[in-house]
Amino acid sequence: MSSYSNNYYKPQNTIMKKSTSRREFLGRAATVAAAASVAPLAGFGKGLEQAVQRTPQASAPSGLKISSVKCGYVRGSLFVKIFSNQDIYGCGEGVDAIQGTYHLVQNLGRRLVGQNPFNIHRIFEDMRRSGFFGGAQSGVYVAVLSAFETALWDLVGKALGVPVYQLLGGKFRDKVRVYSDTAMYRSQFPSPKDFADSALEGLKLGFNAVKFDLDYTADPNKYDRYNWTASPGELQRMYDQLAAVREAVGPKIDICVDMHGRYDLNTALAISRRVEPLNLMWLEEPIPADNVEAYRLISQETGTPIAAGENIYLAYGFRKLLEIGGVEAVMPDLQKCGGLGEGQRIANLANLYYVPFAPHMVASFLGAMACAHVCASVPNFLIMEWQSYFHTNPMFREIVTFDESDWVKDSFVTVSNKPGIGVDLNIEACRKYAVKGVPFFE
Repeated sequence: MSSYSNNYYKPQNTIMKKSTSRREFLGRAATVAAAASVAPLAGFGKGLEQAVQRTPQASAPSGLKISSVKCGYVRGSLFVKIFSNQDIYGCGEGVDAIQGTYHLVQNLGRRLVGQNPFNIHRIFEDMRRSGFFGGAQSGVYVAVLSAFETALWDLVGKALGVPVYQLLGGKFRDKVRVYSDTAMYRSQFPSPKDFADSALEGLKLGFNAVKFDLDYTADPNKYDRYNWTASPGELQRMYDQLAAVREAVGPKIDICVDMHGRYDLNTALAISRRVEPLNLMWLEEPIPADNVEAYRLISQETGTPIAAGENIYLAYGFRKLLEIGGVEAVMPDLQKCGGLGEGQRIANLANLYYVPFAPHMVASFLGAMACAHVCASVPNFLIMEWQSYFHTNPMFREIVTFDESDWVKDSFVTVSNKPGIGVDLNIEACRKYAVKGVPFFE
């Protein structure tokens, strides 16, 4: 914690007295040192000088105020910057449910002006409660709220000179394990060999866990694109693709599978049982996450671990799912479930049921590192999503500035020790990829 935290609990008049300039303070120390002629005191003032040099020159936390909020939209992300009266700003990101939210950002941002950003939980609760009749239970409202909340953590961490994980109570680990989402969904209709080749490419990049999607509307075995029951041909195709991956990577590599909630209970039961010999890390959202009782039926009937959560909002949404034993892993998306504090609450709630925390992550590296701080701060972290497009699309390196040593290596991301999140936005680079027709950080 920064040294001026010692002033936080002192009366305000005491804090004001500490506004003495550095030059005046050092001058007094030098005078005292000169008056003392005893040899052992010859070094007096050096320690004080060093201590003062290390002391932040910004005022105590009570003096920090939010001055403005600006935003920009880049591809599928909303980026929010919260500025303060001390030239310190924080950055946050929201994803998925953020299209058309510019005026919501502006409306919420105006409410923050003049507030103390250190009251992160209070600000979050005020913004959530004020939206009870405006959709604050899920969707676009919570996705935007997630970007605001994350930016507040970043701002406060910078003001105090500490990383976000420290604000969250410290860390259990220095690095967080990630799996590579292979993005095979971009192929029209990949074969089992395509799956195997993609898995081996992930291993070459250093990953020890890979993820694949099984839902393909272009599957010629599909009888009816609106019927959620997979045909026998579809089930065989799914098994063949995953079996090819397991054969290619061997028994020690984790394989994660996503179905994007696009099937029904019968299909979920059929595929989860069929792939049991392949020892998957999990089968993610074989059905929509709306019906938690159906998830319990699936989990009870198969040895394949079931995961869900990327489309569940706030900790409330995970309560019953965990209470009834619906999943073996929770995977909230911290860029749309409510932010970093809410992500930690979800992880801690899951920990009460001995369920691991494996957050979904489809943001930029700013969002990835923000998520990593939360992963470091909870005991039941399992693994975090990492996008293969980070390695193939230059945009994702251009739009942020960061320490290269924090980039993924050997399937682990080192959690930044810099103040705040540790990743900043490159606004000019973001401008190149900004959504057209929407004001950009104005």
